[in-house]
Amino acid sequence: MTDSNEPSQYEPRLAKKYREKIRAHMKEKFGYTNDMQIPKVTKVVLNMGVGEAVGDSKKTKLALADLELIAGQKPVMTIAKKSVATFKLREGMNIGTKVTLRRAQMYEFIDRLTNVALPRVRDFRGLNNKSFDGNGNYAMGLKEHIVFPEIDYDKVDSIRGMDIVVCTNAKTDEEAKVLLAEFNFPFKK
Repeated sequence: MTDSNEPSQYEPRLAKKYREKIRAHMKEKFGYTNDMQIPKVTKVVLNMGVGEAVGDSKKTKLALADLELIAGQKPVMTIAKKSVATFKLREGMNIGTKVTLRRAQMYEFIDRLTNVALPRVRDFRGLNNKSFDGNGNYAMGLKEHIVFPEIDYDKVDSIRGMDIVVCTNAKTDEEAKVLLAEFNFPFKK
């Protein structure tokens, strides 16, 4: 039987960095008296809306497959809650996909996002500092999902955008920004 404080056999690189360096830096910078006050990333939510799915239902299946490759976890379909006649949208139609990543998969995704995908974005000048929601969560969008190395450009039918929301348990946006900056999120200067 293992002690609950010991890491498991496999620990992502960023999880180890958080445990060994980032926690100490955050505690020193913000003067936390208790280790439970130190903010951490709780989950990452990936969302891919598929507007063309109204005309062709196969598009959502292709988006589902792409998002599964990117996340490494099976996504779910998002369904229209209301009918909108101007968009030819009916209640119950599949209009996108989403997936929530936690623990090891979350750290692996953040690592690939900051070190592989974002540097491949065309004309990238850094992440917007104002995309925090006031409660320590950060939202960003990508115009092209092909920046991830898991996606084979030759097999993609159409280029889709995606939303990425990084949820933390930080109390303020300042704490969350310092935490994400420690995880190598390239914010604008």
